[in-house]
Amino acid sequence: MLTEYHCHILPGIDDGSDSAETSLKMVEQMKHQGVERIVATPHFYAHREKSVANFLAKRQVAFASIKDNMAIQDVHLGAEVAIEHGISELPDIEKLAVEGTRIILLEFPYRPYEKWMSEEVYNIAAEYKLKVMLAHVHRYLPYYSKDEIETILSSKAILQINNEAFTSWKEKKIAKKVMTEHTHFAFGSDAHNMTDRKPNWDILRKKVKAEDVEVSDSMFERYCL
Repeated sequence: MLTEYHCHILPGIDDGSDSAETSLKMVEQMKHQGVERIVATPHFYAHREKSVANFLAKRQVAFASIKDNMAIQDVHLGAEVAIEHGISELPDIEKLAVEGTRIILLEFPYRPYEKWMSEEVYNIAAEYKLKVMLAHVHRYLPYYSKDEIETILSSKAILQINNEAFTSWKEKKIAKKVMTEHTHFAFGSDAHNMTDRKPNWDILRKKVKAEDVEVSDSMFERYCL
């Protein structure tokens, strides 16, 4: 079952879809490109939110506004959680895991790497028995050294790769390394709209072997509750 693990299709909740109309078009395009299951991952920044409960309420309202008209009905709500100081101690953080699974999508900061970042990831996994998925691991090249990238890739997390990585020589190199050396990886479009960041599963299906797509798809079932 072709699974979209990272996208911003919920309207008006983050910098993704700006309307229900845009959201429905994004989902329609995903279906046309072969997607069968969607994990919706709106951004979660602890310093901007009143609480996890408040975020979940907003997420539900956004989802309810499009749910009945979506071309794909197999949708699971999650979040793209920004790694911040103390995020592992945030009350109810475990509720940001993808519905029906133990997977939680975490995003490293776009700034020089520091050891505390990996410590927060480890603490979340250990304290809440969650399986961490690290968002778009190829995107940190401009910020982290080769050794720091290796530190991230050597974690026990699911390494998420954006489909667009296969259009960039440098990013494709990391993606191929992940797919060759690791057993836990997943793909996502990271789609935000229907213009410059639209669904792009057509790229992935042309560039990646079917067996690698199958590994990605299997992550959902492997970490189901």
